[in-house]
This record gives sequence, structure tokens and C-alpha cells, in this order.
Amino acid sequence: MASGEKAYYIGTDMNCGGACLLKVYVRDGVITRMETDDGEEPQLRNCLRCRAYRQRVYAPDRLLYPMKRVGERGEGKFERISWDEALETVASEYKRVKETYGPAAVVYLTNGGDMGQVHNTRTIVRVFSLAGGCTLMWGIASNEGWMFACQATYGYPAGVDHRDVINSKLAILWGQNPAVIIDGCGSSFALAKAKEAGTKFIVVDPRYTDTAALVADRWIPIRPATDTAALIAMAYVIITEDLHDKRFLDTYTFGFDRFQGYVLGEEDGVPKTPAWAEGITSIPAQTIAELAREYATTKPAALLPSKAPGRTAYGEQFHRAAFTLAAMTGNIGIHGGSPGCEITQRGTTPLPMGSAMKTGGNPVDAGSPRRRDALPTAISKGPGLVARLHNSEVMDAILKGKAGGYHSDYKMVYTANVNYLNQYPNVNKAVRALQSLEFIAIQEQFITSTAKFADILLPTCTFFERSDAVWGAGPHLAYQRKVIEPLGESRSHLDICMALAKKLGIDNYNDKPEEEWLEQIMAPAVTDYERFKETGVEKFYSEPSVPFKNEIADPANYPFPTPSGKIEIYSQQIAAIETPLLPAIPKYIEPWESVNDPLAEKYPLQLITTHFKRRAHTQFDNIPWLRELELQAVKLNPQDAEPRGIKGGDLVRVFNDRGEIVIPAEVTQRIIPGVVDVPQGAWYDPDERGVDRGGCANVLTKDKRSPGGAMPSNSGLVQVEKA
Repeated sequence: MASGEKAYYIGTDMNCGGACLLKVYVRDGVITRMETDDGEEPQLRNCLRCRAYRQRVYAPDRLLYPMKRVGERGEGKFERISWDEALETVASEYKRVKETYGPAAVVYLTNGGDMGQVHNTRTIVRVFSLAGGCTLMWGIASNEGWMFACQATYGYPAGVDHRDVINSKLAILWGQNPAVIIDGCGSSFALAKAKEAGTKFIVVDPRYTDTAALVADRWIPIRPATDTAALIAMAYVIITEDLHDKRFLDTYTFGFDRFQGYVLGEEDGVPKTPAWAEGITSIPAQTIAELAREYATTKPAALLPSKAPGRTAYGEQFHRAAFTLAAMTGNIGIHGGSPGCEITQRGTTPLPMGSAMKTGGNPVDAGSPRRRDALPTAISKGPGLVARLHNSEVMDAILKGKAGGYHSDYKMVYTANVNYLNQYPNVNKAVRALQSLEFIAIQEQFITSTAKFADILLPTCTFFERSDAVWGAGPHLAYQRKVIEPLGESRSHLDICMALAKKLGIDNYNDKPEEEWLEQIMAPAVTDYERFKETGVEKFYSEPSVPFKNEIADPANYPFPTPSGKIEIYSQQIAAIETPLLPAIPKYIEPWESVNDPLAEKYPLQLITTHFKRRAHTQFDNIPWLRELELQAVKLNPQDAEPRGIKGGDLVRVFNDRGEIVIPAEVTQRIIPGVVDVPQGAWYDPDERGVDRGGCANVLTKDKRSPGGAMPSNSGLVQVEKA
């Protein structure tokens, strides 16, 4: 260690799910270098994004001062102003819009971003709730289809502890690529250890991923958005060959007979055979049958789907079908098994997410009826309200308002923790919507694609410039120590909201500094808070947790929180909604913009929008070290490239009726023919003709939600031509 340097362990958080542990060196108030966790095993080692964070903190384009727009909206021209002017403007605009149009006309857009237990999305919700209310969102971009399916089937969501995969004889990674997405620090290492211990891995994915290269004994390519058909055909094999666990189904599930009738074709005259699924999925019938037999006869076996196949039209059906297969094979509630959920378990820490400052109750929500298609469960109480906007439909709502059937006419937007225009579907429509608003205020660290449309920019600091804590999928808790002063005039989320609350005349916004909040929040989980601050981490490494273990071991005392008290293969809650596109049992429903859509004649290639190792969604796209790591390019198979005269490195147009992007082509055998991959998160950068040159995948995606709320970013058709 250099003279005068001091090292600190700090938990990271940028909406990737890792919460890895950084060793940060500071001298004279400046971060000099960063290393990874070098403490006791198992270590919470960093990904490449964490290791590049110093470039982000000291980036020359970082937003360091309050700004106001001086050019046309979207032009990105601003001038520096004082915090007092910035906050006074936001407060006066909120009051004006609320008094003129009502509080529902104010929309708060947010997402994961940098957020901990104190500095998070709820801080501004409390401000607006106490000031009169605002319109909030529902529809988590990552996993709303999975959440809907969990609530309907199990009563609450759960995931698989990655440390338990070593106990699996077979693990089926369905659309899951933990080597890149890092949804749980140590997941890749856990898979590698399981591989060494003898676990057999099968990867089902349109791409030959890094994870497949790391662990797969077999790769099964599949056509995007058809995963549900493959699972249902597997169920057909398991049923007709009498491989299902009847005792488990009789004891723990409700409604399997109705699902069985659908699978066998008793309901519609179409048996869901592997041959039926082959024509839909492109997986050979023999392969589907082999996969079904191996899964049903190997125990314990873990079916580990990711969120990605559920980010499709009718994606909630995929997750419900996966849960049903897990029940049919009796792999729920046991070590080495899985309830059909991905690797996302954060263990059994007694710390609930979001346990800090309460929002105070949003008056706009309080006066809103429930949506007819919402599940009547506690988890979906907020998202089930008519007043809330689905994240896929926000821009449509802004453009159409009450005339389009929405709850209000929307005039003001406030955003924090999200580059919204970039990360949600149909960017060109979003541009028109943002330009139509009367006022936009944005909390940000950079002048992002969305920030260019702001009237007022409020600079937020990084997690090195304030104190907080994050909950990681180690499972662990990580402390975020303030090690440097905020750069420029940037402020924390809490400090910004305290000042804005004061401008709005709110006297009871907050009564504790961040450290007091943290000590209070950590109390249930951290026995020695001072030690926690010093080491930067509290690890919970007892026996790997098993989702639904109590419900399976002792159903009399631990019933599932569903109407039947069991795993609902036939969901009584969904049946009560009476919507054909939300069937009470898992079914395959042909997605829009599939290969069978008439639109495929014009746009013959299916689009997927995968995660990228150099970014956490939109974050880090502007960091030089990470831009050198991997090129933003459209991946396509040689069978699609050659007829189009496309070679690797060529600039190509990727387009449909919603928009066009121009980026390099990567010609590779690692993606199946008929499918192209534009990694999501690249910053939207339109030229003078409105053609995006940044490679933003959401220029091409459809702004329509799936019936259960899934955002269908992997259901779309495009064409690719040389530019």
C-alpha cells in the first residue's frame, strides 16, 4: 500500500444483482485504485464493471452541477444554475401542475439504478406523497412475468440459492447466462464448482452463451418466445410415459388434472406432443423427448430458467409452465432441486428489501380502483391499481391521456435511477412523448439519452460519496462507506429529497441522518454494526437455503399463501379474472411478431435484446475501459449474413416499422439462424434523420405489455441490410 493510502471494503450496487465487494484505496480524499475481495472464502469477487468504477466516478462527462435547459428539448444544451434555483423550479412546477391538472398529472419514472436501503426510489415517492401525490409505475422490466406467475402459482416469489446447485445431479439452465449478468455474486463460481462435482448441465438458449461454454454438457438451441411450447411438450412426454410424481402432485398441487387434459389434447383436440412443439420451437422432437425423460428420471434436478424467456409476449405462461414441470417431477422444496425459478435467492437474511423510510401513502393510489386483470394478492396491491401506468405503456399514456383511456392527462415527469427513454420500448414514440410534456426534472450522474430531454437536471453522487448498505445474493449484506466527498455539487438521493421537501413546505419528511437510518435498518441482521462498517460485509453462509422447504416438509402448518393452500397449477385467482389471454392453467399462446406473423414477410428476423458484460443495463456504456471490452454490434448467423452480403464488421441497418439503428455486424455461429441479437443498454444517439447510431435496441421493440405484465422485449421482428 502506498504511503498515505487507506483501504476500505465497499459493497457495489448498480442494478445487476451482484452487490460485489470492492477493495477501494483512498489517499488525500481521492480514490487511487480498486481491487476485488481478498478476504475469507467464499469471496465476493468483482465483475469487470465494478473494477472500472473509478473511471465512472471521475468521468470527465459526469454531471456535477444543477442545470437548466437552454436549447430545444432533447438537444442536450444546458447551463449551470444554483441548487436553490433548481429546487425552486421543480417545486413550483409540481405545484402548478398539481393545482391545474391534479396530482395524477405528475408522473414519477424510476427503476433499479444505484439504490440501497436509504438512497433509493422511495425517497422521492415520499416527497410527492406528502405534497399531494403522483402517478407511479408498475411492471418491473426484468421480471414482471415471473412475479405474476409466482403470485398465481406459489403465492409469493422465490429463487434458487446458487450454492445449492452443487447438490443437483442435473441442472437445466433455460435462457440463463450468469457468467455475464452476475445476478448474484459468485453464481458462475458456484456453477463451476458444481460442474467439477459432477452436476450435468444442459443449456437451452438461442445463443451459445459464455455460460454454455463454461459448463454445458449439451446446448439445445431454441427459437425465441417459444419456450412455453417446449416445456408443455416435455410435460406430454412425462405424462404419457408415466414419469410424473403422482404422490407429490396429489399432496401439494391443485388443478393438475386440468393441465393434463390440455396437454393431452382433451380440451382442444391438439395433443401437445414433441412433434407439435418441434414445428414451433425448432427443437427436434427427439431432443424434447430426451430432455423430458432425463429431467423426470434424474433427482434431484434443478430447472433454472432466467427472466429472459419471460420477457416475451405471454411470457408469464413460460414461468407457470416451468413451475408445473418442477411440481410434476417432485423437485420442489428439496436440496438440489428447484421450483422452476432462476438463481436469484438472497438467502434467509432477516432484512426485508425496502425497509427504510416509508413512503407515506400516495394519495393518487389511495383514490384508485383496482384493475380487473390484477391478481388480488398483497404483493400486487400497488401494481394492481388503475391509476398506475405499466412501464411499457407510459409513453403511450403521455401522448393519449384520458382520451386514450388512461387515468389522467400527464403533464410533468420526474425521473430518478433510470435512463428511461433508453431502457423501455419504442424509443421514437418515447421521444415524441417527452417532447410533448410541460416539464421534466431528472436526477442523474450523466447527461444520458433521457437527461437530454430534461428542463432541470439534479446531479446525484455515487455510492462512494455517501453511506448506505445493499443486500446481495451471496447471500450477504454489504456496507457502502462514504470514502470521498461528493464531487462538484452533486448530492445524495436523500439530501436532494430533503431539500425539495422543504421547498414544497413539508416539515415532516425526515427525522434521521443516513447513518442512524442504516443502523436501525441493519439491526435485525447485523449483530455488530461497527464491525460491519469496518469489514464492509456480513455474510450469511449457513446451509444453502431451499425455497418452499417448510411448505413441502410441513404443509399442515405452512400452507402456500394461495386460495387452495397448495401450488396452483390451475390458478383460481387467474380464473376469476376471466380473460382468455390469461388462462388459468399454463398454455402456449402464439406470441405477436413470431415467425408465423404476416409481418415476417417484411421483417423476417426475430430480435432478442440480451444483457452485455460491459454494462449493467444502460450504466457504464460511456466508460472507455469497458467500451474497449466488447463492441456493440448486431449478432447474426452466417446463414442470414451471407445472402445479405454482410461480413463481420460491416455497418448494417437493423430496422422495422418502429425505427432504425445503424451498427456493426458480428457474424457468428453462436446464434441460431433466423435470430439476431442487439444487446440492450447502448445509449440512443440519433442522427439528423432520426436514425440511431448508438445501437439502442429499444428503438426496435414494441410498447405493449403482456397480459400478466411482462415487458416483451424479446418478441419482435426486424430486417437487417448493409448500410
